[in-house]
Amino acid sequence: MRITIACVGKMREAAQKSLIDEYLKRCPWAIQVQDVVAKKAQQGEALQREEAELLKLALGKVDRLVILDERGKNPDSIEFAHQLRDWRDGGCQHLGFVIGGAEGVHPELRKQAHLLLSFGKLTWPHMLARILLTEQLYRAWSILEGHPYHKV
Repeated sequence: MRITIACVGKMREAAQKSLIDEYLKRCPWAIQVQDVVAKKAQQGEALQREEAELLKLALGKVDRLVILDERGKNPDSIEFAHQLRDWRDGGCQHLGFVIGGAEGVHPELRKQAHLLLSFGKLTWPHMLARILLTEQLYRAWSILEGHPYHKV
């Protein structure tokens, strides 16, 4: 299963990028991170709409779409791993994740999601959400493979 993470904004901090690269290097799954940046100076719904179009282009055709959203489901790591396993074993070839910008994800794109995923009720900066997501993907792989990284 191939995974694409489409994110609003550019990763600028070397330390944050280094953490993401470390988890991507550890995880044998084919994971690609795509940054998108709106070109027009807009706000609100217009900005959300433009970002949604850029995110869809960055993802390409996906079989399952997961959008990070503070109002989404908050599974534990084992539940998350099992969801990924079920999608993979059910024939999902390409899984897409979206991390929106400061204005959030446009409602039309949110409606297309197979899962709204939350990392808790706290609001996380989207750069930290990238780190959390890549770590959880590596953790999910380790759970499914029986690797000792995830300790119960």
